[in-house]
Amino acid sequence: MGLSAGIAKEREGVSMLKDLVYCCRSYRRFYQEDRIEEGTLRELVDLARMTPSTANSQALKFRLVYEEEECRKLFPCIAWAGALPDWPGPEEGERPSAYIVICCDLSLGKNKMWDEGIAAQTIMLGAVEKGFGGCMIGSFQRSQAAEVLGIDTERFSLGLILALGRPKEEVVVVPVKEDGDVRYYRDEKQVHYVPKRALEDIIL
Repeated sequence: MGLSAGIAKEREGVSMLKDLVYCCRSYRRFYQEDRIEEGTLRELVDLARMTPSTANSQALKFRLVYEEEECRKLFPCIAWAGALPDWPGPEEGERPSAYIVICCDLSLGKNKMWDEGIAAQTIMLGAVEKGFGGCMIGSFQRSQAAEVLGIDTERFSLGLILALGRPKEEVVVVPVKEDGDVRYYRDEKQVHYVPKRALEDIIL
Protein backbone atom coordinates (compact mmCIF):
# COMPACT_ATOMS: atom_id res chain seq x y z
CA MET A 1 0.00 0.00 0.00
CA GLY A 2 1.56 3.27 -1.08
CA LEU A 3 0.90 6.63 0.55
CA SER A 4 1.96 9.52 -1.65
CA ALA A 5 3.47 12.77 -0.44
CA GLY A 6 0.25 14.59 -1.20
CA ILE A 7 -2.11 12.07 0.38
CA ALA A 8 -2.61 14.11 3.54
CA LYS A 9 -3.67 17.13 1.53
CA GLU A 10 -5.90 15.05 -0.74
CA ARG A 11 -7.68 13.57 2.27
CA GLU A 12 -8.13 16.88 4.05
CA GLY A 13 -11.36 16.74 5.99
CA VAL A 14 -11.51 12.94 6.12
CA SER A 15 -12.81 11.91 9.52
CA MET A 16 -12.92 8.10 9.32
CA LEU A 17 -10.52 6.78 11.93
CA LYS A 18 -9.09 4.00 9.74
CA ASP A 19 -8.28 6.46 6.94
CA LEU A 20 -6.58 8.80 9.39
CA VAL A 21 -4.52 6.02 10.98
CA TYR A 22 -3.43 4.60 7.61
CA CYS A 23 -2.40 8.08 6.43
CA CYS A 24 -0.61 8.92 9.67
CA ARG A 25 2.94 7.93 8.71
CA SER A 26 6.24 9.39 9.90
CA TYR A 27 7.20 12.14 7.46
CA ARG A 28 10.61 13.82 7.69
CA ARG A 29 10.61 16.08 4.61
CA PHE A 30 8.18 18.94 4.16
CA TYR A 31 7.20 21.95 2.09
CA GLN A 32 8.90 24.28 4.54
CA GLU A 33 7.34 27.41 3.04
CA ASP A 34 3.85 26.16 3.99
CA ARG A 35 3.73 27.61 7.47
CA ILE A 36 1.47 26.34 10.24
CA GLU A 37 -0.25 29.06 12.26
CA GLU A 38 -0.37 29.20 16.03
CA GLY A 39 -4.15 28.73 15.98
CA THR A 40 -3.80 25.41 14.18
CA LEU A 41 -1.26 24.17 16.72
CA ARG A 42 -3.56 25.23 19.55
CA GLU A 43 -6.38 23.22 17.99
CA LEU A 44 -4.13 20.16 17.87
CA VAL A 45 -3.11 20.55 21.51
CA ASP A 46 -6.77 20.92 22.43
CA LEU A 47 -7.30 17.41 21.08
CA ALA A 48 -4.53 16.13 23.35
CA ARG A 49 -6.11 17.96 26.28
CA MET A 50 -9.13 15.66 26.04
CA THR A 51 -7.16 12.38 26.03
CA PRO A 52 -6.84 10.06 29.05
CA SER A 53 -4.20 10.87 31.66
CA THR A 54 -2.72 8.64 34.34
CA ALA A 55 -4.50 9.35 37.63
CA ASN A 56 -6.02 12.28 35.74
CA SER A 57 -2.90 14.24 36.65
CA GLN A 58 -2.92 16.12 33.32
CA ALA A 59 0.76 16.83 33.85
CA LEU A 60 1.65 17.30 30.19
CA LYS A 61 2.37 20.79 28.90
CA PHE A 62 2.99 21.78 25.30
CA ARG A 63 5.44 24.31 23.86
CA LEU A 64 4.37 25.59 20.43
CA VAL A 65 7.16 26.45 17.97
CA TYR A 66 6.07 28.10 14.73
CA GLU A 67 8.08 31.29 14.24
CA GLU A 68 10.70 30.73 11.53
CA GLU A 69 13.64 31.88 13.65
CA GLU A 70 12.70 29.68 16.58
CA CYS A 71 12.21 26.70 14.25
CA ARG A 72 15.67 27.36 12.82
CA LYS A 73 17.23 27.32 16.30
CA LEU A 74 15.45 24.13 17.40
CA PHE A 75 16.33 22.12 14.28
CA PRO A 76 20.01 21.38 15.19
CA CYS A 77 18.89 19.89 18.50
CA ILE A 78 17.15 17.01 16.74
CA ALA A 79 18.55 13.66 15.57
CA TRP A 80 16.84 12.49 12.39
CA ALA A 81 16.10 8.91 11.22
CA GLY A 82 18.34 6.62 13.24
CA ALA A 83 17.98 3.85 10.66
CA LEU A 84 19.44 6.14 7.97
CA PRO A 85 22.91 6.93 9.37
CA ASP A 86 24.09 8.61 6.16
CA TRP A 87 21.17 11.03 6.09
CA PRO A 88 21.73 14.17 8.22
CA GLY A 89 18.08 15.17 8.14
CA PRO A 90 15.93 17.38 5.92
CA GLU A 91 17.78 20.10 4.06
CA GLU A 92 16.85 23.76 4.09
CA GLY A 93 13.53 24.16 2.29
CA GLU A 94 12.34 20.71 3.41
CA ARG A 95 12.40 21.22 7.16
CA PRO A 96 9.37 21.23 9.47
CA SER A 97 7.15 24.30 9.46
CA ALA A 98 6.36 23.92 13.15
CA TYR A 99 7.00 21.81 16.22
CA ILE A 100 5.09 20.86 19.32
CA VAL A 101 7.32 19.98 22.26
CA ILE A 102 5.61 17.73 24.80
CA CYS A 103 6.81 18.37 28.35
CA CYS A 104 5.85 17.08 31.76
CA ASP A 105 5.14 19.56 34.54
CA LEU A 106 7.12 17.94 37.36
CA SER A 107 5.08 19.77 39.96
CA LEU A 108 2.03 17.79 38.82
CA GLY A 109 3.55 14.32 38.60
CA LYS A 110 6.33 12.22 37.20
CA ASN A 111 6.92 11.96 33.48
CA LYS A 112 4.58 9.26 32.13
CA MET A 113 5.62 7.78 28.79
CA TRP A 114 2.17 6.37 28.06
CA ASP A 115 0.54 9.79 28.49
CA GLU A 116 3.03 11.26 26.02
CA GLY A 117 2.32 8.53 23.48
CA ILE A 118 -1.45 8.96 23.69
CA ALA A 119 -1.17 12.73 23.35
CA ALA A 120 1.36 12.55 20.52
CA GLN A 121 -0.65 10.10 18.40
CA THR A 122 -3.82 12.11 18.93
CA ILE A 123 -2.07 15.28 17.77
CA MET A 124 -0.67 13.49 14.73
CA LEU A 125 -4.08 12.17 13.75
CA GLY A 126 -5.46 15.68 14.06
CA ALA A 127 -2.62 16.98 11.89
CA VAL A 128 -3.41 14.44 9.16
CA GLU A 129 -7.06 15.45 9.23
CA LYS A 130 -5.96 19.03 8.57
CA GLY A 131 -3.77 17.99 5.63
CA PHE A 132 -0.46 18.00 7.47
CA GLY A 133 1.88 15.25 8.64
CA GLY A 134 4.86 14.84 10.86
CA CYS A 135 7.16 12.72 12.95
CA MET A 136 7.36 11.93 16.67
CA ILE A 137 10.95 12.42 17.80
CA GLY A 138 12.39 11.18 21.06
CA SER A 139 16.05 11.49 20.07
CA PHE A 140 17.08 15.09 20.65
CA GLN A 141 19.38 17.15 22.85
CA ARG A 142 17.04 18.01 25.68
CA SER A 143 19.19 20.51 27.53
CA GLN A 144 20.00 22.38 24.32
CA ALA A 145 16.36 22.38 23.19
CA ALA A 146 15.24 23.64 26.59
CA GLU A 147 17.76 26.48 26.40
CA VAL A 148 16.68 27.43 22.88
CA LEU A 149 13.02 27.48 23.90
CA GLY A 150 13.47 29.01 27.33
CA ILE A 151 12.04 26.00 29.18
CA ASP A 152 12.89 25.66 32.87
CA THR A 153 14.24 22.10 33.24
CA GLU A 154 13.81 22.20 37.02
CA ARG A 155 10.07 22.55 36.48
CA PHE A 156 9.58 20.70 33.18
CA SER A 157 11.05 17.58 31.58
CA LEU A 158 11.09 17.38 27.79
CA GLY A 159 9.67 14.14 26.44
CA LEU A 160 8.90 14.28 22.73
CA ILE A 161 9.19 16.71 19.84
CA LEU A 162 6.51 16.53 17.17
CA ALA A 163 7.86 17.85 13.86
CA LEU A 164 5.02 19.08 11.64
CA GLY A 165 4.49 20.32 8.12
CA ARG A 166 3.01 19.62 4.71
CA PRO A 167 4.60 16.28 3.66
CA LYS A 168 7.01 16.36 0.72
CA GLU A 169 7.87 12.70 0.48
CA GLU A 170 6.28 9.41 -0.44
CA VAL A 171 5.95 6.83 2.31
CA VAL A 172 5.14 3.24 1.34
CA VAL A 173 4.10 0.55 3.80
CA VAL A 174 5.49 -2.89 2.89
CA PRO A 175 5.37 -6.34 4.54
CA VAL A 176 8.19 -7.34 6.86
CA LYS A 177 10.64 -9.56 4.98
CA GLU A 178 11.29 -13.17 5.90
CA ASP A 179 14.47 -12.20 7.77
CA GLY A 180 12.35 -10.17 10.18
CA ASP A 181 14.13 -6.86 9.52
CA VAL A 182 11.78 -4.01 10.48
CA ARG A 183 14.15 -1.11 9.74
CA TYR A 184 12.74 1.53 7.41
CA TYR A 185 14.76 2.39 4.30
CA ARG A 186 14.77 4.53 1.16
CA ASP A 187 15.43 3.83 -2.50
CA GLU A 188 17.42 5.89 -4.98
CA LYS A 189 14.38 8.11 -5.59
CA GLN A 190 14.12 8.81 -1.85
CA VAL A 191 10.85 6.91 -1.53
CA HIS A 192 10.57 5.94 2.14
CA TYR A 193 9.59 2.32 2.92
CA VAL A 194 8.22 1.18 6.28
CA PRO A 195 7.96 -2.57 6.97
CA LYS A 196 4.83 -3.55 8.93
CA ARG A 197 4.02 -6.92 10.43
CA ALA A 198 0.90 -8.69 9.16
CA LEU A 199 -2.22 -8.66 11.30
CA GLU A 200 -2.07 -12.43 11.82
CA ASP A 201 1.48 -12.07 13.14
CA ILE A 202 0.55 -9.75 16.02
CA ILE A 203 -2.60 -11.38 17.35
CA LEU A 204 -1.93 -14.02 20.03
